[in-house]
Amino acid sequence: MRTVPGATDRVVVVGAGLAGLSAALRLTGAGRQVTVLDRAPQPGGRVSTETIGGHAFDTGATVLTMPELLDEAFAAVGEKTADRLTLTRLDPAYRAHFADGSSLNLHTEPEAMEAELRSVVGPHEVAGYRRLRRWLTELYTAEAEHFIGGNFDTPFDLLRAEARPALTRLAALGGFGRLWPKVAEFVTDERVRRLFSFQALYAGLEPRRALGAYGAIPFMDTVGGVSYPEGGMGAIAAAMADAAEQAGATVRTGTPAARLERAGDRVRAVRTGDGERIECDAVVLATELTAAYRLLGIRPRRLVRPRYSPSAVVLHGETPRTWDTLDHHTIFFGGAWHETFREIVHDGRPMTDPSLLVTRPTATDPALAAGDRQLVSVLAPAPNLRAGPLDWPRLAPAYRDELLQTLEARGLDGFTGEFHLHRMDTPQDWAEQGMAAGTPFSLAHTVAQTGPLRPGNLVRGAANVVLAGSGTRPGVGIPPVLISGRLAAERITGPATPERAGRP
Repeated sequence: MRTVPGATDRVVVVGAGLAGLSAALRLTGAGRQVTVLDRAPQPGGRVSTETIGGHAFDTGATVLTMPELLDEAFAAVGEKTADRLTLTRLDPAYRAHFADGSSLNLHTEPEAMEAELRSVVGPHEVAGYRRLRRWLTELYTAEAEHFIGGNFDTPFDLLRAEARPALTRLAALGGFGRLWPKVAEFVTDERVRRLFSFQALYAGLEPRRALGAYGAIPFMDTVGGVSYPEGGMGAIAAAMADAAEQAGATVRTGTPAARLERAGDRVRAVRTGDGERIECDAVVLATELTAAYRLLGIRPRRLVRPRYSPSAVVLHGETPRTWDTLDHHTIFFGGAWHETFREIVHDGRPMTDPSLLVTRPTATDPALAAGDRQLVSVLAPAPNLRAGPLDWPRLAPAYRDELLQTLEARGLDGFTGEFHLHRMDTPQDWAEQGMAAGTPFSLAHTVAQTGPLRPGNLVRGAANVVLAGSGTRPGVGIPPVLISGRLAAERITGPATPERAGRP
């Protein structure tokens, strides 16, 4: 594995999202002098909690899986997640409602899920679920070390002797086929198939087109489980930043990086927005990929034009009441499923029969809301601005009303009148925050943007610069960006020993 040559004593990390903080913890634990810069007033990036109308809303990611990756990051500075965060395991992980009026709870404990399937679908589905759960676990195990958690210098690294058995196993498991048909081999009911494949959306793909390898994402929440941190999702970044600072790092929010000062192929200093010069021996750019390239003053060399994930419209609001049909995470599936992906990905228009994710964090953490209110966020997948350059400022009011009416028609009686909207985020808003193509989900995990074919974390012509975040390897989502921070740190420090990584 290639590493940054020369001295690496002083490192500047640009970006205090989870990738940047993951890298900062590991670099600090390895004895580097670390300074983290972020333009936002608080750490977190796309995993943030903001106070809006007196309430604490999660304005980025809302689903936390694989908290053991947090354990590894904290362990790099001798800390424990449990000493920094209070995590609640959600049961069910999701509640799903379908167009035929039926509902299914997605439990991560096998006995509870089997009981749910017997009750709602029938006993015939239980054996298939057991085989599916086994397949998801074997698939993740085959991918974890080399395909998800490894640094690649070239795509041919997958053919190295130590990686070959895992690659062979992944192929034998159907990892290079398609996810939806593979799930359909195990379970027959359309509703169950959706529950164990919709997670491909997190990778920017419809289940029919996603590689079977992306069954690793359903594994993370249907087997690994979904948790929620007390105080909101932003508590994760706050805890990581505090741990890094107590270990000796400096974390500076409200401080944008304006440019990189270079001498030959090395960055010698980072200039902040107010002109301050911070000398460094190495830089981790844990930003939107386009922002990283802009700071570097280069254009990436790629044979094909990058493809971006679908975007989302998100409504954040409050209600004075709740509904029995709403859990912490509730999915309202429309009758159409595969057709909706054609609309948002290929036609570039909003879904006509939308499937919606509704999150009510006050189901788990009532203290997030003031005055005994319920916080509700509604997420509707939408075309990104390249697929559909829509006039969102004009469309937003009517689309907002359409989403509220859809939820009322699907069982949330009185929702339109009870829901008080505080903020609506559209693809245009994401673009104004600097997100390429107006999507918070970065590059889609197409075949040409997967694994070793995804943009790497080393930069040609910049010997001491490393990239981290959802645009680089391994990809989108909280677990991948935490891993991305580790991979970036290892490019500077060399591979972590089991002791330093906090692993047994």
